Amino acid sequence: MIEKMIKEVKFSLFSPEMIRKMSAAKITVPDTYNEDGYPIDGGLVDQRMGVTDPGLKCKTCGGKIRTCPGHFTHIELVRPVIHPEFSKVIYILIKSTCRSCKRVLVSKKQIDSITQALTQEEMVEEILEKTKKVSVCPYCGEKQPEIKLEKPTTFYEAARMLLPTEIQDSLSKIPDDDLRLLGLDPQFAKPAWMVLTALIVPPVTVRPSITLETGERSEDDLTHKLVDIMRINQRLEANINAGAPQLIIEDLWELLQYHVTTYFNNETANIPPARHRSGRPLKTLSQRLKGKEGRFRYNLSGKRVNFSARTVISPDPNISINDVGVPQKIAEELTVPIRVTDWNLEQCKKLILSNDHPQVVYVIRPDGKRKKITDKGKEEIIQSLTPGFMIERQLTDGDVVLFNRQPSLHRISIMAHTARILPGKSFRLNLIVTNPYNADFDGDEMNLHVPQTEEARVEAEVLMKVEDQIISPRHGHSIIRPQEDYVSGVYFLTKKDSKFTKAEACQMLSIAGITRLPKADRGDKYSGRLLFSQLLPKTLNLSIKSKLGEEIVIKNGELLSGTIESKAFESEIVEKILHESGSENARKFLDTATRLALFVITRHGFSVDLSNYALPKDALEKISHVQKNSKREVDSLVLQYKHKTLQRLPGRTFRETLEEKSMEVLAKSRDLCGKVVAEYFGMENTSIIMATIGARGSLLNAIQMSGLVAQQAVRGKRISRGYRNRTLPHFRKGDLGAEARGFVISSFRQGLTPVEYFFHSMGGRESLVNTAIRTARSGYMQRRLINALQDMVTHKDLSVRDARGIILQFKYGGDGLDPMKVIAKGEAVAGPERE
Repeated sequence: MIEKMIKEVKFSLFSPEMIRKMSAAKITVPDTYNEDGYPIDGGLVDQRMGVTDPGLKCKTCGGKIRTCPGHFTHIELVRPVIHPEFSKVIYILIKSTCRSCKRVLVSKKQIDSITQALTQEEMVEEILEKTKKVSVCPYCGEKQPEIKLEKPTTFYEAARMLLPTEIQDSLSKIPDDDLRLLGLDPQFAKPAWMVLTALIVPPVTVRPSITLETGERSEDDLTHKLVDIMRINQRLEANINAGAPQLIIEDLWELLQYHVTTYFNNETANIPPARHRSGRPLKTLSQRLKGKEGRFRYNLSGKRVNFSARTVISPDPNISINDVGVPQKIAEELTVPIRVTDWNLEQCKKLILSNDHPQVVYVIRPDGKRKKITDKGKEEIIQSLTPGFMIERQLTDGDVVLFNRQPSLHRISIMAHTARILPGKSFRLNLIVTNPYNADFDGDEMNLHVPQTEEARVEAEVLMKVEDQIISPRHGHSIIRPQEDYVSGVYFLTKKDSKFTKAEACQMLSIAGITRLPKADRGDKYSGRLLFSQLLPKTLNLSIKSKLGEEIVIKNGELLSGTIESKAFESEIVEKILHESGSENARKFLDTATRLALFVITRHGFSVDLSNYALPKDALEKISHVQKNSKREVDSLVLQYKHKTLQRLPGRTFRETLEEKSMEVLAKSRDLCGKVVAEYFGMENTSIIMATIGARGSLLNAIQMSGLVAQQAVRGKRISRGYRNRTLPHFRKGDLGAEARGFVISSFRQGLTPVEYFFHSMGGRESLVNTAIRTARSGYMQRRLINALQDMVTHKDLSVRDARGIILQFKYGGDGLDPMKVIAKGEAVAGPERE
């Protein structure tokens, strides 16, 4: 039950009085420890601030290292200095108010008209805008001198430098009503407080010192900076008391200002950063907070956690898509807490006594004390075990875990799996689950997290289970689907002439977990289609046109005609089963069909070698003829360009027209070569089978391997840069022909000439660089979008609102539909009505 609700949070500035009030002590000594290694009283590690050394007690709260949170203290500055983070605000305030009477430089009449017509924010903007043009005060008639800010903290009035004391005096005299007009609340943020007279010193817990191997103490960067501030402060005081010349006092005052500025931000523009003796710039307050390594991004938005493991992933086609194989070593290290109750007390006692995996590692008493279980202490622990205790056992088969791969770019980059403890040192993942994670097995590492409460486990299972993520939330089609070898396997399984013996049929069905053998349909043999039909739900009916041009017909769960290829296997069948029979049946089909497909392709064999790309002599002649024609056409275009008879394309120069038409001609030559390749390579060629059924690759691979590599492009155009007036020294100056501009006539089988190899490398380099740049740019864009959209929530009425309750969409997505629940044709799946 919520007893209190926070109405609002108000941020304010610390006044010097508040700093002194909250301070546990005044720091007077610019030093830390004495010769005995004990904190100096009044020093920068004074025990009134808290303690970081074991055995010592805090003099303010009496707590020890673990219980004392630390306490602020303060340094009294001899002369005020400007807070560097507020110099811009101070500049605006001084410029907007009269130097004589301190009133805002806008007449009462103008203020009245502005306050009536505009909101608070608009009013402040309008007033600040109007003060820029005023040169004479509307109240006292005083002419206003020009105010300049020399960043970070130096102010000039005309040519005279303003001292911080003058600035503080000016700011303190601005009337409260005028401050409200300038957007400041005088109760919580008096501008005079932006000039520091007392400096807060953070507790030692924020800046602990470390002991090096040599036994020497090394202080934190913030402590170093505070020592500098203290020393200059004391020198300034000594010089003032000794009656030193104003010039020396001002120099020391400026030095104090420098140290305070670099204490807040050591990357302030126009001033050199404060450095360590080694030359390393100090990490002061601002550097601790901002950037990737700062407090927010490194320790708050994302942080290291317990109950997690990370290792390399490897493929395992025999485990379910819901499973993840966890190495024994990791399973022994990660623990799952179990609450001891009246119902499971005996079971928990048995677990503690057990010497088999999973063993109980710790017992936690109701008072929070944790005890490690040893062989000797088992009996004693069992005697004291009562409801209210917690035991922590090792991870075992069936535990719900979260599995994640970086970069996590969408929701399904982290999913809930069921742990399967397996030998080896890598996490095992079913190959068809790599898609949502964008994982491959070339050394990728993934993270495993063990939820620690019952609620977290249930939530992970209900919302994040792999079988419930088969459909992508982006496009509404399957993202967890069989590809590559699986597609080839199912193609050979369901081909018209595929048949298997009784022994093979029994083995295949047992792999799929089916124990009943159907009646043979080819004499004493079993057709692949019949075996495939055993995996389908009896309610499935489907009729689609395949990539091979056949009609695939499934009636009452029986494949009557057609060979299954990628379109049917990857999406049509899986999506239909999921929408009609639920995600569990879709998962069962994926698990069994993929195992069956792998058995078939292993038994059948499938490979591609150079002979797959060997064209007969007459085909090579046809390709050569196409190449010659293309080169002739490009030469003809170049001639027309030189004679200015080339018909210009709309909105293009002659040169741009030549380039576009040349690209057209050369692209056409590749297509013509494709027809020749398709004519000579039939469906008995494994590389063509692979491309046609959609398992992997395309006809373009076959064209480039056996026919020609074709035009290389950089930024979508023919290659033009290189040497002066030519791409390479192998060509004449001004040559605009096909070969001189990156047209590769050779095929990969034949091998490229050095010049062609060079052009091909240029095209390859561009795509490589583009990929690297695009990755970084899209990563940063993703981060900005997440930060901007993180507070958007879909409410029960299906409206999308932000944290302020402002409606951004009246209906989620414009139609209120979940892409995962919508059949591709557009009808929403029948299901329970929304609340």
